Amino acid sequence: MRFVVVTGMSGGGKRTALKMLEDAGYYCVDNLPVSLVERFMELISMPDSEINKVALGMDVRTDQSFQDATRILRELREKGYDFEILFMDADEQALIKRYKETRRIHPLASDGRVEEGIRKEREILENIRRTADYVIDTSNLLTRELKEELDRIFVNNEDYNSLMVTIMSFGFKNGIPADADLVFDVRFLPNPFYIDEMRTKTGKDPEVRDYVMSFQESRDFLEKLTDMLLFLIPNYVKEGKYRLVVAIGCTGGKHRSVTLANALFEEMKDQGEYGLKLYHRDINNGRT
Repeated sequence: MRFVVVTGMSGGGKRTALKMLEDAGYYCVDNLPVSLVERFMELISMPDSEINKVALGMDVRTDQSFQDATRILRELREKGYDFEILFMDADEQALIKRYKETRRIHPLASDGRVEEGIRKEREILENIRRTADYVIDTSNLLTRELKEELDRIFVNNEDYNSLMVTIMSFGFKNGIPADADLVFDVRFLPNPFYIDEMRTKTGKDPEVRDYVMSFQESRDFLEKLTDMLLFLIPNYVKEGKYRLVVAIGCTGGKHRSVTLANALFEEMKDQGEYGLKLYHRDINNGRT
C-alpha cells in the first residue's frame, strides 16, 4: 500500500493536491483529527482491505495541538507503518494574494490579519515541514504544472526533485521580482528595441534571438552563468533549499532578458536532479 500524508500551509494547495490524487486513484480523506490518524492507519492496513493507495489530509483546522503531529507520525513509523509526507507550501506574498482573492479568513488569524495567521501557521508546521518527504512550492506553479509534478511522483513513481529552479525574465522598469533569489542584469547588451523591425517582436522570435546571441558578450554571459548555476545548485540542494528563482532582467523584459532566459533554460535542461521552469513575467509589457 502507498500511504501519503498531505499537509502544508493553508492556501498552499493541499485541497487541490488531494483532488488530483483522488483523480489518480487514491482513496482520499481530509480533515481527520491528529488523534485518529493511528486508528485510521490500522483500519486501512487490514489484510482484507481492497484499498492500495491512500492520501490523508492534515492541517491546522483539525487540531490546535498540531505540534503533536510530528511526534505521532514519528511514533507510527517506529511501529512499522510506512507512509510519505507531502508538504504543500507557498511564499507569503502568494498566500496573502490567494486569501484576498477568495475573501476567506485564515484559520489562525484571530484578529483578522492574514499575515499574522500565516506567521503562526509557519511556526506550528515548521517541524513537520522539516521531516516531509516532498515539499512542493505552488507560489508560481500553474494547476497543470502541479498535476504533472504529482503524477510524476505519485503515479509514475519517478524520482523527486527536491529543488525547483525557476528561470524568469523581467523588466527593471516594472520592478525586480520580489521572490527572486538571484538577479542578473543584461542591459549591457545591445537593445533590439532600437531596430525598427524588431521593436514589436520578443525574444521568442528567431530574429530577436539571433540578434541578441550574435554578440560574443551574450554567449560569454550565458556560459559563465550556466557554469555558476551548475556549481550552486548541488550546494543549495545539500542545504535543503527547495526553491530557487533566477531572474534575468533588461529594461522592459521583452527582448534581451527573454532571449537569455530561454537560452539558459535550454542549457540547464537535463543537467541534474532538479525541476526546471521558465517564466516570462513582462513579455507583453512595454519597451525593452
